[in-house]
Amino acid sequence: MTTDELTEIGVTPESIAIAVSTAPCSWVATVDEEIVGFAMVDLDSGCLFALFVLPEHEGRGIGTRLTHACESALFERHPAAWLETAQDSRAAQLYRYLGWGHEVEIGGGDVRLEKQRPVTASSP
Repeated sequence: MTTDELTEIGVTPESIAIAVSTAPCSWVATVDEEIVGFAMVDLDSGCLFALFVLPEHEGRGIGTRLTHACESALFERHPAAWLETAQDSRAAQLYRYLGWGHEVEIGGGDVRLEKQRPVTASSP
């Protein structure tokens, strides 16, 4: 998305700074002290808001680890999490592989995916 498109939906440098400073909602992945990936969730809505890995670092499990960090934070507060992404993207393939489903087309080639909090075995 362009800066203007992000601003239209309320995503500004200021709104990101507030979100990051008020809750554990963002993560970076590093390789040799270089940031190669980034992820962020909206803890209030239960949304995996953003997840990006530099193209030259794709296929190394970085996106999977970032997704798991996001899921962990979201499932502490919500029974289900959701995200929106391009239907035919590599990201969508990764999310589907990691168990995101209940796919709904939302227009413009995008889909909404959801994932339920895993059920844990109860202690006897």
